[in-house]
Amino acid sequence: MSQTSPRRTAISRLPYLALLAPLAVALAACEGSGNPLASAPYDAAKQVAFSDTDGSKQVDPNKPLEVTSKGGSRITDVTATDGTGRVVRGELDAKGTKWHSTAPLAAGVHYTVRVSTENDDGAPGLQTIGFDTKAANNLLDVTFGPDSGTYGVGEPVTAALSKPVTDPAARAVVERSLHVTSTPSVTGSWYWVDSRTLHYRPKEYWPAHATVSVTSGLNGVQVSKGLYGGPAKSVTMNIGDKVVALTDASSHQLTLYRDGDAVRTVPVTTGKPGFATRNGIKVVLEKQSFVQMKSSTVGIAAGSADSYDLPVYWATRVTWSGEYVHAAPWSVGSQGVANTSHGCTGMSTENAHWFFDQVEPGDVVQVVNSEGHDMEPFGNGFGDWNVPWDKWVQGSALGTKAASASQADDTTHRGDPARLSPRV
Repeated sequence: MSQTSPRRTAISRLPYLALLAPLAVALAACEGSGNPLASAPYDAAKQVAFSDTDGSKQVDPNKPLEVTSKGGSRITDVTATDGTGRVVRGELDAKGTKWHSTAPLAAGVHYTVRVSTENDDGAPGLQTIGFDTKAANNLLDVTFGPDSGTYGVGEPVTAALSKPVTDPAARAVVERSLHVTSTPSVTGSWYWVDSRTLHYRPKEYWPAHATVSVTSGLNGVQVSKGLYGGPAKSVTMNIGDKVVALTDASSHQLTLYRDGDAVRTVPVTTGKPGFATRNGIKVVLEKQSFVQMKSSTVGIAAGSADSYDLPVYWATRVTWSGEYVHAAPWSVGSQGVANTSHGCTGMSTENAHWFFDQVEPGDVVQVVNSEGHDMEPFGNGFGDWNVPWDKWVQGSALGTKAASASQADDTTHRGDPARLSPRV
C-alpha cells in the first residue's frame, strides 16, 4: 500500500477514539516468495522496533500500537488489519520515525501489521508482524429481530442491546456497526427507541419481494472505555407481496390491497365512543385462530354493561394492548353501518377467515377517520410508520448521515410477557 501523506495511513472503520498507552505485540518476520520486497538489499526486520518483541502474552486492546524506525531507516507506510479486514487508523510523524494507532483495537481478535520502510539509499523494506488481543470481559451483545423468515412490507428491523448505551459517541459506534442491506436498495435509518433498543425502517415500505440482510460488525469493537461489542446472529428477511388493509371507520369498510390492487372490500365495525379504534398505521404482529377474550384483562369490570367473555376466531393481532381484526358474528347487523366494538375491527366469520388467510406478520393495517387516539410509535406493537421521515432520522445517533441508499431488535415486543390482553 503506497503512502501519499507522511502523516497518515489507511482509512479506519473503527471508532475515532484516542489511545494513550503502549501496546505489546508479537514479532514475526515477513515471509513469502514472489514479494519483490522480500529481496530488499537490507534486513528490514532490523529497521523497525515495536513496543514488545517477545510475543509472550496477548496484548491489551485498550493500549495503542506503536512502531518505531531504527538504524537510520524511515517508515513509509503502516497498515494494521484484523481478520475481518477492519483497518486500524494511525498516524506517522513527519520524519517517518514513529507511527502510532489513533483508534482502539478490537478485543479478542488477531491483527496483522505490515510496515514498509526505506533506508538512506532509498532501498525498500517490508516487515509483517502478527499478534492477538485479549478477549473482552465486558461485552455488549446485540439480538436482532425478527427471526429470519418471510414478512410483509411494514416489518421493521429491531436491535436489542444487552446493556444501556446513552453516550452519543458510543451510540454512533454501535450504529455504524449494525448493517442492514436491502436488495433492491432502499434509503433507511436506525432510530434509538431507548437506551437498549433500536428500530430500523426504510423511508417508504420495503419493496415487495426484497431480500433484507441484517448483520453486525460490532464484535470486538470498543463501544466505550472497557465495553466491547459481542457477537450477533445475522437475520435475513424475505419480503412478500405488498399487502395493505385500509379500514375507514366512518364508512365502516375494510379494503385489502395486494401490490396496489384492491382485492376485496368487506363491511366492518370498529370501536364505539369511549373505545374508539386507534387511527394510524399498524403492522400485523401475529395470527391466532382462537382467542378467549375477557374484558377484565383490559380493565373493564366483570358484570358491567361493557363486560364480555367471548370465544373469538380468526384473530389477527395489530397491537399488544389487544387490538385485533377478528370474527364478530354477534355484530354482523352493525357491520357496515355502525361502530359497536371495544376497539377491535370486527367482521363476519367468513370474512375474518378470508382476511386471516390473506395477511402475514409485517403486513400493514391502517385505520382512518376514527374518533380514537393515534397509534403509538413504539411500545404497543410497531407504529414506526407513523413517525414522519424527517423526525425518524433525528432519532439516529448519526443524524441524516445515517440514511443510506444501499442499506436499509430481541427486545422486539413480539412475545413480550408484559403485553396486555385482547379486547373486542
